[in-house]
Amino acid sequence: MPAPAPTTFLFDLDGTLVDSVYQHVLAWKQALDADGIPLSVWRIHRKIGMSGGLFTNILLRETGIDITPERIERLHRLHAEAYGRQATQIRPLPGSIELLAYLTENRIPWAIATSGRMETARHNLVALGVDPDVTPVITRDMVKHAKPDPDLFLAAADKLGADIEHSIVVGDSIWDLLAARRARSLGVGLLSGGYGQEELERAGAFRVYEDPADLLRHIDEVAARA
Repeated sequence: MPAPAPTTFLFDLDGTLVDSVYQHVLAWKQALDADGIPLSVWRIHRKIGMSGGLFTNILLRETGIDITPERIERLHRLHAEAYGRQATQIRPLPGSIELLAYLTENRIPWAIATSGRMETARHNLVALGVDPDVTPVITRDMVKHAKPDPDLFLAAADKLGADIEHSIVVGDSIWDLLAARRARSLGVGLLSGGYGQEELERAGAFRVYEDPADLLRHIDEVAARA
């Protein structure tokens, strides 16, 4: 009987590999304030991780303010500028660099799939030490729909030449795990983005860990051995 192929890992970026969720929250808050849109910080946090376009549509719908393509594009620009000003604060989450090194050393394929556009994701990749010219990185710019649609993870698996149904999606938000379910992948949740364990499990996570370091300590629970 042939040995099974190694498990493929598809990672979200913000809050999963990089400690950047709250910088995104504050950047969106600054963007909304600059455009005269009042919205509480906690409401913004609950939307982080979904598609940027869907995110702004939902936020604006909650405020009752008219949605226009011009306003959405302006908010994206203001968010990117505000996030860029915080780039020096971005750090890898505990264990993320070691986890990726472990997968690479053991020839376990992995890729990154983020709802962020490359203009904001680039700051995170630099902090993580990942070169998108070497490592498969799928951003919002590259797919038709982002999370909670499965397009990002489907594209990442395709980039690796992997079977999406034999891949593991690792994410910190319910949007990651809903996308994983729609892609027919197993979902692993991390608490490092601010969502609770029960929320992640209800969204489809079959395992939940604290952060990348905790996942690495329990990697034998999720990674198939050849």
